[in-house]
Amino acid sequence: MNEVTWQGGIEHWTRKGGDIRLFLWQKPAAKDVPFQGTILFVHGSSMASQPTFDLSVPGRPDSSVMDWFAARGFDTWCMDNEGYGRSDKQRPINFDIGNGADDLAAGTEYIMDKTGARQMHLYGISSGALKAALFAQRHPDRVARLALDAFVWTGEGSPTLEERRKKLPEFSARNRRPIDRAFVHSIFNRDHPGTADEATINAFANAILSLDDSVPTGTYVDMCSRLPLVDPARITVPTMIMRGEYDGIASFDDLIRFFTLLPNADKQFTVMSGISHASFQQKNYLSVYHILHAFLTLPPQVYKG
Repeated sequence: MNEVTWQGGIEHWTRKGGDIRLFLWQKPAAKDVPFQGTILFVHGSSMASQPTFDLSVPGRPDSSVMDWFAARGFDTWCMDNEGYGRSDKQRPINFDIGNGADDLAAGTEYIMDKTGARQMHLYGISSGALKAALFAQRHPDRVARLALDAFVWTGEGSPTLEERRKKLPEFSARNRRPIDRAFVHSIFNRDHPGTADEATINAFANAILSLDDSVPTGTYVDMCSRLPLVDPARITVPTMIMRGEYDGIASFDDLIRFFTLLPNADKQFTVMSGISHASFQQKNYLSVYHILHAFLTLPPQVYKG
């Protein structure tokens, strides 16, 4: 595995179900700006949290989304779901999306106890968006605002999932699947090559492979055979759908139907120009930061009708 170090953060550990250890990573809010709240970033199917949200790339300013939001007053956190990164991996299960939502319950409880936060913002990407949405459905009282990036609802019309289903028997037959450098590159080549630069892709691959050489199959099985996993009518918190222009994980029609059924009028649907799947690792990553920051810093509503 590659040697990658993460700096400037605080390591935390909590437990789920009494004996399952979960790793959390915190970049605290800057002291010289107004405090903006707490945000928990939720990773996807094929990598742990730090490579996704605290990636350092030489010559790429503000490459770490955690650093960028911390500098603007957010207490930023990410967590390795069970089966990924530094969190426990020993249970003989495939660590599906429901289990990931259970991790978020344990993680948010720890963050609230540690910091005194009453609510927090959640950002999830890909299967992490499904985990975040399911968690918000179960625990709306803990969520201030919910951002779902690279989200999929029913899977109808998804070219990525159509291709992935060809390997569903293989994924269903085992709890983990191997990953390597070629696989990481395939994430950026499958939809629209050229949306990410090689230096960032290579740094991302180094960071992912420094922590894992295999990842759970559960989220792939869920996304290929068990959708829908969340009910938009039961997601009552303010929600934003973030859809990359070239992302093949979900069709526009699938996401628009989901968006229409969200009951809270405080909701947004944003198309991110020039973005494919892994938005924070794209050439247009700063526009993604801006979109997310604008949603999380909306002023309180004065009139609600």
